[in-house]
Amino acid sequence: MSAEKNLSVLRHSAAHLVAQAVLEMYPETLLTIGPATQDGFFYDILPQVSLKEEDLEKIEQRMHELADKNFPITHEEISKDIARKIFNDNRFKLQLIDEIPGETVGLSRQGDFYDLCRGGHVDRTGDIRHFKLLGLSGSYWKADKNNQALQRITGTAFFTQEDLDTYVKQKEEAALYDHRRIGKQLNLFSFHEEGPGFPFFHPKGKLIINLLIDYLRQRQTELGYKEIATPIMLSDELWKRSGHYAHYKDNMYFCTIDEREYAIKPMNCPGSFLIFGERPHSYRELPLKLAEFGTVHRHELSGVLHGLMRVRAFTQDDTHIFCTFEQLEEQIIEVINLTHEVYTRFGFKINVGLSTRPANAMGSETAWDQAIDALKKSLVAAGIAYVLQPNEGAFYGPKIEFKIQDSMGREWQCGTIQVDLFQSENFDLTYVSSAGTKERPVIIHRAIYGSLERFFAILIEHFKGQFPFWLSPVQIRILTITDDQKEYALQCIAACQEAGLRVDFDRTSDPISGKIKTAQIEKIPWMVVIGKKEMQHGTVTLRYADGTQEPNISLADLISKAKRLAAQ
Repeated sequence: MSAEKNLSVLRHSAAHLVAQAVLEMYPETLLTIGPATQDGFFYDILPQVSLKEEDLEKIEQRMHELADKNFPITHEEISKDIARKIFNDNRFKLQLIDEIPGETVGLSRQGDFYDLCRGGHVDRTGDIRHFKLLGLSGSYWKADKNNQALQRITGTAFFTQEDLDTYVKQKEEAALYDHRRIGKQLNLFSFHEEGPGFPFFHPKGKLIINLLIDYLRQRQTELGYKEIATPIMLSDELWKRSGHYAHYKDNMYFCTIDEREYAIKPMNCPGSFLIFGERPHSYRELPLKLAEFGTVHRHELSGVLHGLMRVRAFTQDDTHIFCTFEQLEEQIIEVINLTHEVYTRFGFKINVGLSTRPANAMGSETAWDQAIDALKKSLVAAGIAYVLQPNEGAFYGPKIEFKIQDSMGREWQCGTIQVDLFQSENFDLTYVSSAGTKERPVIIHRAIYGSLERFFAILIEHFKGQFPFWLSPVQIRILTITDDQKEYALQCIAACQEAGLRVDFDRTSDPISGKIKTAQIEKIPWMVVIGKKEMQHGTVTLRYADGTQEPNISLADLISKAKRLAAQ
């Protein structure tokens, strides 16, 4: 058994331990489910009286007491009739029993506690030692807002105290550099009750978004991409045709115009297909790479909204590459290399997964096998190690997923390369081959940032608000010691702006120490200090964010140095 699976077993066991503690302390509580997660575990409960954050410490203490009792943990299969009698007073467990296939269900026991469970536990409660309850939040039964509202206890568990301490420290660091906190501090974006889940970008935040777009747009143009724009709203018949209606209807926004139903687009794909299908194409035009920085809308439950990480409107760097099957491997390699280049520029470590045919897949197994084989060959040819992720592909084709690791060791799934086996036929897309016959193009769906909003949030936390020079909304701030240097400061600003640098001027009457402190709080990478001596000699003093200084730099040298750094 792998260490990761062992950890999952430990955490699932810890979920049972928290449930046992809760039932002992609050006997009227109804338990629902308590799975292990990637970072820990949770247990959803319906208490008679809502728990508070301060109750977690007492629950955690009871968990330690139960661990000290070192109860054996057993598992057995029992008939559904017996299970219904055991859980007769818990409607959630009764529903689960009815939904489990077969005539038996699993039952886990430890001391006087028992729970419905498919199995997978440590041997004794004494094996669960290094754990921590992390929070209390709202949830819904079966994650459906129309169902019973519940409370969720979240925690984590590790095999050693050292691993637990490391995780807790990372959580504390993540809270300190939460993008919502830094976004407010740096005046980058905000959210308002008038539009829950819809971000408002302030000038500095929008500038960074534009810089991200400009950087990728330039690289895409160099690689032959053609940029398009498609409507924000399209007929619901289009979404039924694409298959998105069946798979995403509950997360879509609809409206009626002139007695016809429309949907705000949750994805950009169908618009790109309509553009390709607008006229005939020759094989000589392929690969055709249509790129769009398209804004999409998805209805997310209010309980899962989380700053820029989870929003209801976001912009995707979508590209749809129409190519022949013979061009598929070459195109995928090109996208892999571009994705690697982009992530490397931000200093991310990269892990890659290959997701294969899911249960709800469309198309033949043969076509799926061919597409998966092409993705595998492309990854090998690009020298990229990957992990196989069975049954996790999109309904229309397999995909490569890029997971980036930030400066705090956290992993985020952002970029994807998806081979589409369905939509060319669904939208009757064709090209004329060299033999003069009509053929279906293969479609590659590609995103690198994924959601620009979410990628921006990841960058804020990755850099802890201290953006690299090229990405900083204000690269240089001019600070004068007295008003006597104002005219010289304005000359310096004009020269910097003419060179294409982003510069501003602290016009306050604060002492120089106060101006420096303000610039540090705003995480300005360069502060240019000008006093009487600098003005007399036509120089400046360059002060970095870390407090180090370079005195007596000529303005020309400063600009040259800044332009080199901005180009990195």
